[in-house]
Amino acid sequence: MIVQTGFVAILAGTALISPLFAQDVPATPDSGPVNFPTGTFGGQQFWSDELVHGEWRIQQNVLTGHYRLLDDRDFRMAWGTYDQCRAKFDELRREREIPALDGKIVVLLHGLSRTRDAMAGIAAHLKNKGYTPINVGYASTRRSLDDHALSLARVLAGLDGADELHFVCHSLGNLVVRRYLGEAMQPQPRWQTDPRIARMVMLGPPNNGAKVAEFFKDNEVLALVFGPSAKQLARDFPQSAKRLATPAFPFAIVAGRGIGGAANPFLDGDDDLLVSVAETQLPGAADFRVVPCLHGQLLTDREVRGYIASFLAHGYLTAAADRQPLLAGPPATAAE
Repeated sequence: MIVQTGFVAILAGTALISPLFAQDVPATPDSGPVNFPTGTFGGQQFWSDELVHGEWRIQQNVLTGHYRLLDDRDFRMAWGTYDQCRAKFDELRREREIPALDGKIVVLLHGLSRTRDAMAGIAAHLKNKGYTPINVGYASTRRSLDDHALSLARVLAGLDGADELHFVCHSLGNLVVRRYLGEAMQPQPRWQTDPRIARMVMLGPPNNGAKVAEFFKDNEVLALVFGPSAKQLARDFPQSAKRLATPAFPFAIVAGRGIGGAANPFLDGDDDLLVSVAETQLPGAADFRVVPCLHGQLLTDREVRGYIASFLAHGYLTAAADRQPLLAGPPATAAE
């Protein structure tokens, strides 16, 4: 009981710290239409990107519903409706000669309770490989998978000029993409899957739900801290899974395994302390690896970054002959 209580406290502390230090005071209708540059913390747990162009972004506040335009220094350049922010961006884009997007774009999505800062290292690595990274932030603890997927659809629709799109996602971010893809299965889909999507790398994805999320089930404090998406990973996952699609394009999975025997006693088999190897598996994956990393270390590990670049370029994590696909049927046995 002591171990379980301590683990729950760690989870709650992790989620609480980032929102407290990442808030931006939202504008109110009484502020009037005047816009002037205002420094912000970039928007973390209470803002979701709906347009990203390089480091410029239009975000929606999930509490008030209003929008703001942030420049590449995270200064607020405009606020109001989406159309007002978009008009201001188009004006500044002409004035400052902000270049159009082109070539191969990689869309990055972080996990639950994290921010886009968590993906910054991978973004920089891919930029050095010739890709254009689009690092998307979303209010992971404040909205549902449906809401996150809708914001992602709007981001993708705004990526004019891109020839090819890829995804690199961590943890919950993978389910956001799968929910985005799953909209095509709905009787009256709200959006169509972008035909430019080519490949995807999943890092520590809870593709079969997350048993650790069961901690939220009967704990009102944790349920409030982690929000609707955490609930969907726990007792609501069977229902949520009905709206998740398996990518029709090539995708690879990289799962973590505790170092030196480190493991979560509440999970079965190998795990990265938050997601078990079995929970990451999704039949249809073109390649699969288990690496000695904890959940967060998947974002910083040099070997993992090499896997990402290799799969996006060639369709395999290490070499064509060493592919470890996950075939349809029972979950495959994890292999090193």
